[in-house]
Amino acid sequence: MSDKDSNWRFAEEFGTEREDIAQLRRHALELGLDPVTPAIGAQLAVVAAATSATNIIEIGTGVGVSALWMLCGAPSATLTSIDIETDYQQTAKKAFLDAGIPANHIRLITGRAREVLPRMNEQSYDIVLVDADPQSVIEYVEHGLRLVRPGGSVLVPHALWRGRVADPAQRDDIVTGFRTLLKEIGDSEAVISALSPVGDGLLHITRLA
Repeated sequence: MSDKDSNWRFAEEFGTEREDIAQLRRHALELGLDPVTPAIGAQLAVVAAATSATNIIEIGTGVGVSALWMLCGAPSATLTSIDIETDYQQTAKKAFLDAGIPANHIRLITGRAREVLPRMNEQSYDIVLVDADPQSVIEYVEHGLRLVRPGGSVLVPHALWRGRVADPAQRDDIVTGFRTLLKEIGDSEAVISALSPVGDGLLHITRLA
């Protein structure tokens, strides 16, 4: 194992995950979902805490793993989460209530994100998490940058897409989409960004004033 691989594994295994989140992760994997890893979850929590987030919107609820991590960092925040799968959202809702999150701090919207997002208020969120249909990642990030306030962050897990984005031999539509996103964000003067390699990659975009 190379030094880089050892460092990646060390970073991935650093820290601990709350047992309720760990159980929810296992359930997500049983359902065939791809929840964020504990290392990515910890980064989400740090960003939520560092920005003193009070208003978060999530594109892709899953069963609530990412949301619980963000609410670890910002326990008083209000979370809006969009997903097309009602059953998954019901599982997430139970997990939130079991974790002691007030029901009036959670707004679950069942529907297609591309139909819901245009109706959301601009510059109203401290964090926008984009973790839904990877083929639509560029469209969702564009919406995210419209919805997030100046100084707020758009977070994109799976930005290295199963290790394929860094491999020039991989050229499928999803990989090409992520590469295009990374280039456009890197070239933009309206944001500042960083790409973390832990988990499956986390792209952190902060909107400048």
